[in-house]
Amino acid sequence: MKNRRAYSMMALAILLGLAAVAMASRWLLGQTPTHASRIVVATGDISLGQRLAPEMVKLSDWPADNLPEGAVGDPMKLVGRVLKVSVLRGEPLAEAKLAPAGTLGGLSALISEGKRAITVRVNDVVGVAGFALPGNFVDILVSTQAEGSGTQGDRELAISKIVLERILVLAVAQEVGRDDTKPRVVNAVTLEVAPEQAEKLDLARSVGSLSLVLRNQVDPRDATTTGATKNSLLGIAEPAPPPPAPPVKRVAAVRQVAAARPRHCIGAIDGLKSRQECL
Repeated sequence: MKNRRAYSMMALAILLGLAAVAMASRWLLGQTPTHASRIVVATGDISLGQRLAPEMVKLSDWPADNLPEGAVGDPMKLVGRVLKVSVLRGEPLAEAKLAPAGTLGGLSALISEGKRAITVRVNDVVGVAGFALPGNFVDILVSTQAEGSGTQGDRELAISKIVLERILVLAVAQEVGRDDTKPRVVNAVTLEVAPEQAEKLDLARSVGSLSLVLRNQVDPRDATTTGATKNSLLGIAEPAPPPPAPPVKRVAAVRQVAAARPRHCIGAIDGLKSRQECL
């Protein structure tokens, strides 16, 4: 009796399972199939500034309702183009990630329109201990001697001032690739600047020593500072400016006007002496 009841329950479970499978199959067959498009993706990690070769790209299926903007469907259209950003394996390649057609590979492909690239010499201190990597933004400090009257010592005239802000790092040493895994201490950093900023930077490195200040990638605010001097560093009040010089030119002009006025003279006799008085 017990065996018969167990067999009945087993048979019922099998029937219910088959019914669930049949219903799920019917539901899946009734769904509208999702159409897929084939777009070009990277076959491996590619650094910015590299020229695309045929083995670097391939076609891959992508949901048609979720295509990336500017996606390309023909791999041959991208052969010879230069990347201006780094891409990862399997990442779609779009026009926004490519330099204009005909651009030569290397650093020149990464410079924005209207900008210039300038290289400055750095060390492990100036280069923010190697944490200034391609794609980061930095501020530039110059430490120099302020112009003075010569009554103060050189140390009292020393000043440190931020001269350029939010400058993009294009390359460190001779590499434009970005590796966030560890810092790299190098002897040169290439920066992207406007022509006016290039002039300021060239003058700054000739009149003093430069330092890079690493800043937050998404912080667009400018730093309004007056610069740091020895007095401000030690909390000493700045000396009062000297009093203005007397108006020498004005006094001389008054004297000239007085001398130019006509004078009236009369003769006077005092006993045996005579004299002349002028008014």
